[in-house]
Amino acid sequence: MLSKHIDPDHLIQQDHPDKKQAHAHLLTQNDPNTQSHTYGARYGTSSFPKYKLPSTGIDADQAYQMVHDELSLDGSPLLNLASFVHVWMPDPAMKLVTENISKNLIDQDEYPMTQAIHTRCISILADLWHAPAASKAVGTATTGSSEAIQLGGLAMKRIWQEKRKAAGKSIHEPGPNIVMGANAQVALEKFARYFEVECRLVPISEESNYRLDPKKAMEYVDENTIGVYVILGSTYTGHYEPVKEMSDLLDEYEAKTGISVPIHVDGASGAFVAPFTNPKLEWDFKIPRVVSINTSGHKFGLSLVGVGWVVWRSHELLPKDLIFELHYLGSVEYSFSLNFSRPAHPIIAQYFNFVHLGFKGYRDIALADLKNARTLSRALEASGYFTVLSDIHRPQNPEAGALQKAVQSFRSADVEDYQAGLPVVAFRFTDDFKTKNPDVQQKWVQTLLRAKGWIVPNYELAPNLEHIEILRVVVKENFSEVLCDRLVSDIVEIVEQLVEQDSPAHALSALGAHAHKPNSHEQKHGNMKKEDAEGVSYSGTYSKPC
Repeated sequence: MLSKHIDPDHLIQQDHPDKKQAHAHLLTQNDPNTQSHTYGARYGTSSFPKYKLPSTGIDADQAYQMVHDELSLDGSPLLNLASFVHVWMPDPAMKLVTENISKNLIDQDEYPMTQAIHTRCISILADLWHAPAASKAVGTATTGSSEAIQLGGLAMKRIWQEKRKAAGKSIHEPGPNIVMGANAQVALEKFARYFEVECRLVPISEESNYRLDPKKAMEYVDENTIGVYVILGSTYTGHYEPVKEMSDLLDEYEAKTGISVPIHVDGASGAFVAPFTNPKLEWDFKIPRVVSINTSGHKFGLSLVGVGWVVWRSHELLPKDLIFELHYLGSVEYSFSLNFSRPAHPIIAQYFNFVHLGFKGYRDIALADLKNARTLSRALEASGYFTVLSDIHRPQNPEAGALQKAVQSFRSADVEDYQAGLPVVAFRFTDDFKTKNPDVQQKWVQTLLRAKGWIVPNYELAPNLEHIEILRVVVKENFSEVLCDRLVSDIVEIVEQLVEQDSPAHALSALGAHAHKPNSHEQKHGNMKKEDAEGVSYSGTYSKPC
C-alpha cells in the first residue's frame, strides 16, 4: 500500500471551522494531528504529534498500550475470510520465530544453519513438485509469491532475449509479451508493467470456468511470447487452470513453428494444495514445458506471512547474469532477488511445518479445508438464495444434464471424486432471487457481514464477466465446522432481513454509499488517490489504477 506524507499544517487549515467541514474532530474539539498519552499514563497531560517525530518519547508500556489499542480497531484475522494468508501456528513454532526474529537471511556466513535450512526447503519443494533429479533444480525464498512471480518472469524474459540475439533478431521491435488469463492476480500484471513486457490478457468466460482457456490463449502466442503464466488456483474462484492442456497445445505449436514457449506455474496457493489432495493431477515439473513454479509459504504452506518460494526445474533455466555474487559479508555468496535484507524467521517457520506435519499432516489439513468448503458450498446452494461458481463440491464426472441433482445427492468421502480446486467458495445471488428482489444489492451482504465481524469480499469478475459480482470465502485451517455453521446462519439471516424490509434500498443506500470510503481522518489524507497515479490505463484485472 502506497502512502503519502501527511502535512499537519495543511490538515489544520483544511479542518478549520471556517471551512464548515462536517468532521468529527470539530465536534470533539480535539486536535486531529496529535495523540494523547494512554490511560495508563495518569499524569501525562501533554499531547505529542502523530505525523512528526516527537521531541521526547513515552514509556515503553505506554507506547505499547497506545499502539495496541489502536490496532484493536482492525478486523479479526480469525474472521478474515477474504485473505489467503495463514494466521495461526502452534506455540513451538512461535517460540522458534521469536528466538530467530532478529536474523537476516542474507547473512549467510553469519548464520550458516539458517542457510542450510533454506537449502533444505528448496530441496523439499523440488522433490514435492517432481523436479527431475538429474536436472539439479535451483530456487530461492522470497517475501511472497509476488516477488517469486517477478523472478520467474525475469528468467523467461532473459532466456527469450538470449535466443533472439543468437538468431540475430531484435529484442525491442516489437518487444516481448507474456500471456495469462484475465483472471490473473495483480502480481502477474505487475511483472509485465514493471519490466516492460506486453501483457496479453486472455478473456475468461463461464464456459472456461472463469479461468484461462488454453485454446483461446494460443491466439495470443507468437515468436515474441516469453512464456505463459498458468495459475494453479484462480484468486477469483479457486479454479485450477489446465496446465497439461496448455502444455500440449504449446507442444503442437512448437512442432509446427519451431518456437518453444515455456510455462511458469503460479502456484501461490495451489502448489501447497494439489500435491496433497490430487497427486494424480498433472501440473508440475512432470510436464517438461513447466520451467518454474512459485508458491506462497504463508498461504497453504501454513507459515506466517513473509515467505514465498520459486523453483526452477534446472539451473540452466536461471540465466547466470541474473545472479549476483556478493563478497562483502565475509564470504562469497550468490543472490537472485528483488531485495537484499530478508527476515529469516518465516523460512524457519516453514521448515518447522515440513518437519512437524510431513506429507500426511499437510494432506489432512488440506482435506479438512476442502471438506469444510464443500459443506459451505452445499449449504449456500441449499438456501435457495445463492449460486456457487466454484466447483470443488461438484462430482468429477457428473452425467450430462444432471449436474445440480448430482451435487445435492453426491456425498463421497474421497476427494478424488470431486473436481480439483482450492478450498475457496465463490457465490452470488441466484437469477431468480435477483428477479424477485431487484432492490437488494449483493454488496450489502458484505457490509452487514462486516458488522458481525466477518470479512467477506464482494467484487466483480475479470474482463468479459465484469457484470457478475461474487462473494468469496477462503477456507483455511482455522475455519472450523462451528465457524462454518455460524457463517451460514449469519448469511441466511442477513438475506432474509433484507428481503423482509419494507424498503431495503432506502434503508441501506446511505450505508452502501459509504462502505468503501476511508474509515478515518488519517486514511483520508494518507492514502494515495487516483490523481496521484496518472497515465495508467485499466486492464480490468485486480491491477486497477489508483
